[in-house]
Amino acid sequence: MDSIRSYLRSRRQEMVNLCRELVECESPSDDPAAVARFVDLVCEKTAGMATMRRIPGGQFGPHLQCEFDLPGANKEGQILLLGHSDTVWPVGTLKQMPFREADNRLWGPGVLDMKAGIVLLLFAVRALRELDLPVSRRVVMQLNSDEEVGSYSSRPLTEEEARRSVAVLVLEPATGLEGKLKTARKGVGDYTIVVHGKAAHSGLDFAAGASAVVELAKQIQRITRFTRLERGITVNPGVISGGTRPNVVAAEARVEVDMRVMRTKDAAALDRKFRRLQPVDPRCRIEVSGGLKRPPMERTEGVVALFRKAQAVAAEMGIELEESLSGGASDGNFTAALGIPTLDGLGAVGEGAHAQHESILVERLDERAALLAGLLRAV
Repeated sequence: MDSIRSYLRSRRQEMVNLCRELVECESPSDDPAAVARFVDLVCEKTAGMATMRRIPGGQFGPHLQCEFDLPGANKEGQILLLGHSDTVWPVGTLKQMPFREADNRLWGPGVLDMKAGIVLLLFAVRALRELDLPVSRRVVMQLNSDEEVGSYSSRPLTEEEARRSVAVLVLEPATGLEGKLKTARKGVGDYTIVVHGKAAHSGLDFAAGASAVVELAKQIQRITRFTRLERGITVNPGVISGGTRPNVVAAEARVEVDMRVMRTKDAAALDRKFRRLQPVDPRCRIEVSGGLKRPPMERTEGVVALFRKAQAVAAEMGIELEESLSGGASDGNFTAALGIPTLDGLGAVGEGAHAQHESILVERLDERAALLAGLLRAV
């Protein structure tokens, strides 16, 4: 690890320069042409190191797979490195939020989530190649173009590639400025509850109406009781709408609900509770739609074993590595749910993902790239 760390430390400024190039190539999820330009840039920076394949993303930009040419003969099995090319920031954000280096940080839209993670992997690969350090597995990087909006077109591709892999390493940002890895992530879903009532004039014929708004209020009280903090289950009614005018008994009302779970079995139980909702007022009718969108990444024995390898690599550099649980989800949720050992949070160390203060710590770049390089050899 000393030679890897030394190599990467000497190239820290090159890593900073590449972060700038990737950040300044804006790539929001809803702009396929912008994402395609970003994919072209990554291919340019990866040329000579990998075999590359662009895969159509439907209404989104292209997904990218790169199989790296690394030292070592008779490779068995595959390691999948998961990342994404899209960001939440629209084209033009750089005018108000330019890339900059200040206060020992790099700032800019998407620098933490997750363009610096891509930089870390590319330099980890460069270190292994230039130092001629063998790896025993094939190493494939997959960048999805729609991760920030649900991974609708990339999920089948991710799951297909994960089934070929002995392990999945996710280039999402670390947890906190401590640089913790993620060994568990909550599963995420959403439900929409629509109540159909009966309209009536609130002054002339109030009793003839059945208020969907009143019924929905009672249903919201019910669903909030689905939350079980001790089990990591949260149910949040986040958006409510209903009615047409103050003097009309509301004929329809709806609520959009976010749900998060730590265990797959809890998602199934929660789904049954939503489907069994019954109106308090028999004149009203309830429709429930939605469900689990990303399964939880559970802390299995395989995940823990992978984390222990990362800890051992970090220890060789004199770094104490910790683990964490994230309430948010990533594409690693899909691979972990298949039973493939998955380790997340291997990207940059910083803060402010999706926020104006999005930034990463410059001094941690070479350390995190070295961690990736060492892990590719250890798995």
